[in-house]
Amino acid sequence: MAKESGRKVIAQNKKARHDFLIEDTVEAGLVLMGTEVKSLRMGRASLVDGFASERDGELWLENVYIPEYLQGTWTNHAARRRRKLLLHRHQIDKLVVASRESGHTLIPLALYFVDGRAKVELAVAKGKKLHDKRQTLRERQDNREAQRAMSVRLKRGTG
Repeated sequence: MAKESGRKVIAQNKKARHDFLIEDTVEAGLVLMGTEVKSLRMGRASLVDGFASERDGELWLENVYIPEYLQGTWTNHAARRRRKLLLHRHQIDKLVVASRESGHTLIPLALYFVDGRAKVELAVAKGKKLHDKRQTLRERQDNREAQRAMSVRLKRGTG
């Protein structure tokens, strides 16, 4: 069996980009049990309520849902257990300092395999207020309308 290569995305937190202003991202490894890896390889996970927190100088990923492995036995894992993140000391220190700023938090954006190893994309994020969310939606809609108008105009000009 050949070793897989490249990046295979398992789960993404699309709502995070709507609810938070992403300031910085970092890739971290995960300490997982065998049944968790098998469940992830089946492409099943949810990052919706996930976040990272600092405990005893280490970062932990909490509230991320990896369902139990269907063929697992008594060795199966708890679906929402706390999972240790693998980062260098300077990365941990930087993220902890950033997350302690007012309104900032650490959230997972994506869960994926890179060359057979499970990784999580972690972001330092600041929560958006309701009016910020509206402003972002308005800007996106305006850009879409402008692109539509440009494409219509280009089609008329060439045809």
